[in-house]
Amino acid sequence: MGQLEAALQRCSSFSHIRQLHGHLIAAGLFQTLPSARCKLVELCAVSPFGELAHALATFRQISRPATNDWNAVLRGLARGTDPLAAVSLFAAMARLVGAARDDALTCSFVLQACGRANALRESAQLHGRVLRRGFAADFRLQTTLVDAYAKGADVSAAAKVFDEMPHRDVPTWNALINGFAAGSRPHDAVALFRRMAASPACPPDVVTILGALSACAQLGDLVEGESVRAYAREAGLEGNVRVRNALMDMYAKCGSVGGAVEVFRGTAAGDRSLVSWNTVTMALALHGHGARALKLFEEMSAVAGVRPDAVTYLAVLSGCNHAGLVEEGLRIFRIMAEEEPMQLNVKHYGCVVDMLGRKGRLQEAYEVVATMPIPPDVILWQTLLGACKTYGDVPLAERVSGELLAMGSRGDGDYVLLSNVYAAAERWGDVGRVRAAMAEQDVRKVPGFSFIQVGGAAHRFLNGGLGEHPRWREIQRTLEEVRGKVRTLGYAPETAGNVLHDVLEEDKEEALWQHSERLALALGLAVAAGRAEEIRVVKNLRICGDCHAVAKLVSRAYGCVVVVRDRARFHRFEHGSCSCGDYW
Repeated sequence: MGQLEAALQRCSSFSHIRQLHGHLIAAGLFQTLPSARCKLVELCAVSPFGELAHALATFRQISRPATNDWNAVLRGLARGTDPLAAVSLFAAMARLVGAARDDALTCSFVLQACGRANALRESAQLHGRVLRRGFAADFRLQTTLVDAYAKGADVSAAAKVFDEMPHRDVPTWNALINGFAAGSRPHDAVALFRRMAASPACPPDVVTILGALSACAQLGDLVEGESVRAYAREAGLEGNVRVRNALMDMYAKCGSVGGAVEVFRGTAAGDRSLVSWNTVTMALALHGHGARALKLFEEMSAVAGVRPDAVTYLAVLSGCNHAGLVEEGLRIFRIMAEEEPMQLNVKHYGCVVDMLGRKGRLQEAYEVVATMPIPPDVILWQTLLGACKTYGDVPLAERVSGELLAMGSRGDGDYVLLSNVYAAAERWGDVGRVRAAMAEQDVRKVPGFSFIQVGGAAHRFLNGGLGEHPRWREIQRTLEEVRGKVRTLGYAPETAGNVLHDVLEEDKEEALWQHSERLALALGLAVAAGRAEEIRVVKNLRICGDCHAVAKLVSRAYGCVVVVRDRARFHRFEHGSCSCGDYW
């Protein structure tokens, strides 16, 4: 027995597993020596040199599997490529008459599988079983339950379990912080991080910092992000390469490309991972620094042991796209097609289509879509439809709209873009027809809205929603002041293409001054009382041309920096100019 245990401990290859399996069967010990048999199944199911299929076949040879046998194979399935198979096997275990009873570990492994598979309904059912079986006192199992709920997008249930736990460890806090960050509740993630940082019993670790930085990146909250960085520095965690990569991402998404580059350059060359290079390259791309992204790509290509992947090429293509470097972008795309054809995916083609479309090369863009070797997706056709709107190509817009219809797409963007193409051409009858089709299909337009952080609180504005804000009078006064200042600098409203309604010209101008990004900007100026240094606004849609012109003039009139993060990229307005070079 002792020799067998020692042999199992020394096992280091799949051939060793097979030899030991054969020995157990030949010696008649497979059915009668459960500890060795369980260890064998576990090695096969979860070790790097094991084979899950063989573990399952071995498990099926057991005449009466013990709880540990079930747990070994459930653990392997939970970690495998099809975690739902663990849920199915557990259901079979529960139905089997005379089967071994599940324990806390059984539930833990199946909950891990539910978390990986985003299986919310099954997580809730297991929660009930945990309570019925009396396992609720196991805080590690409770932590797994918090994680399963969070990954299943029910962060409210995750928070309820968390709040009811009498004892929590660092993984418990991390499960909920990362659940909030991934589940569209970044404010709660930041607040929970603050609570954890103030708790000496559970100091944040690397995983905590990653979740908090992700939340700050979503919020575009640079002040909070730098606070998290300060904590990481004091705790000795800032040097971790994953933390440094998350810092680059946070700085980039908070509008500070300089901060992202500073972190990258401050990371020792030997510590930079492929993710480091990709993150800083994408940061440069999103901020319109296409030439710098290309230069960094060349620098990376000269580094031994670092090979560009699909994300690298996407970042460089995005940089060329946002900077209008079409020929350079096409050259990179050709290099990728020749050297890394297996890495090409629909996102790379989407970049090329967008790049050509922005330059008005619509027919070339259409040919790329029509001839690409992989099926185009809805987003790719919508990208081309957006270019048709920009350049007023009605026939091509109608053709692309037909393709979207044939694919069964019913997104609001399909209708809105086609309607805008017709409106720009003043074909109001066709506009009415498209809007009637939207109503018939019950398709609702996603409203434009913008966020701004002021005094530690987030303020959200809808287009035309000034009256809903408690400080609307102050914002209105500031808007009038801004209107006067920008007019003296030569502002003239760009209603064509930005207000697509059949109304009087003065009504179109008033509609422009109610755009959400303009309302957010006015609040930022009002609070700063003329002493603003940098105002940051986040918008869910693309910034309109007139708001872009106003933001440039505001940066000049008030001597401040305005950073707008829209759906596609960042705009940094300073001294009357924008980082995009008026190309976006």
